[in-house]
This record gives sequence, C-alpha cells and structure tokens, in this order.
Amino acid sequence: MHQKLPHTIPAPLFAARADAIADAARELALAGWTPATSSNFSMRVDADHAAITVSGRDKGKLGRDDIMLVDMQGHAVGTDARPSAETALHTQVYRRWPEMQAVLHTHSRTQSVASRLFAQAGVLRLEGWELQKAIAGHTTHESVLEIPVFPNTQHMPELVARVDDWLDAGKPLAAYLIDGHGIYTWGRDMPEARRHLEALEFLLGCELDLRRFSA
Repeated sequence: MHQKLPHTIPAPLFAARADAIADAARELALAGWTPATSSNFSMRVDADHAAITVSGRDKGKLGRDDIMLVDMQGHAVGTDARPSAETALHTQVYRRWPEMQAVLHTHSRTQSVASRLFAQAGVLRLEGWELQKAIAGHTTHESVLEIPVFPNTQHMPELVARVDDWLDAGKPLAAYLIDGHGIYTWGRDMPEARRHLEALEFLLGCELDLRRFSA
C-alpha cells in the first residue's frame, strides 16, 4: 500500500504509530479477541489526522502497510486504501477528547455475549469490583461504572449520534458495547487504552459468571 503523507506529518511519526497499532493488534489477536479479521484500532497522529487499520486485514498479521491515514472526518488521506467501516467511531473519540491518543475495538466472545445479555437494559452497571480502579477517573470499588450498550447498525452516523447523545446528556463514558458486536474503549496513550480494554474484558467476564452461577 502506498501512503503519501501530508508535509506536516513526519514519516517516522506515522511509522511509530503504525508499529504501535500493529503490535497491539497482534497481541489482542493472540488473545482471541479479533476473530475473522474483525476489530479495528487507531492512534492519533496530530490534531487533524489519525492512523487506523485498513479494512479487512488479519489483525494478527498487521504491518505498516496495513495501517493508513485518515482525517478527523474519517476520509482516507494520501492513499486509495479503504479504512475500517467504523472509522467514524474512532474519529469521534478524537474530536470529543483532544487528549485521547488511542482507540481499541475488539470482538471477544465475552464482549459479544455481554453485549447481547445487557442490550435490553441498554446499560451495564459495574459496581463493587476492585478492578474498576483500572479505568481512568475511578479510584475506588465503591464507584459506579456505566457501560452503555448501543443497538447495532451498519449506518455509522446513527451510532455516532447515539454516542453523542449519551455524552451530551452529561453522562461519563469510558467505553461502550454494541449489541451483538463488541466493545470500544480508548486512552491517553496505547498502554492506557490496553489497560482499559483488559480490565473491561475481565469485569464483563465476572458479570457473566455471576449470572451463570446464580441461574
């Protein structure tokens, strides 16, 4: 894939972002969270651009050529490659929170099952779990962490609008599930985004176990 960069973006900067995305994707693929080329990952490059996975690539085998540049409206920049179909959900995070630097979206079995189980309620309330403190802004297990579950749709503007509605209502948001789909979370750097994702995977699994054992 030929990637022509704007003159404002140094090639080493884009390469570093691409390598960080590919490294994270390979590890998440090894965990079994990215089946059948699903999932997508991105990092902010500057105020106007993000690096994101090219659509349809095996997330366990990504290299620099599998990462492309988009603007904050989700349009490809300097390449004919096609970005992930869900690029608008990534750029939404970067537009809403200038401090956020990485967005991770995976499709683990746990995430997918939890998204179906809590879809009718529209939200999963996490409370009393020590690992909630792994999420930025949460310093005690006594806090409440709400993870909304949005209806799935192939029409990305509809999903973007639902996320905007949640935020515009003044509700905190650290992550969200999409019904029958998977999870989105983010961070101020890739390690924080990874920490959020791993903590939420664990917490979702705990909630599923509670319901299984109490049935």
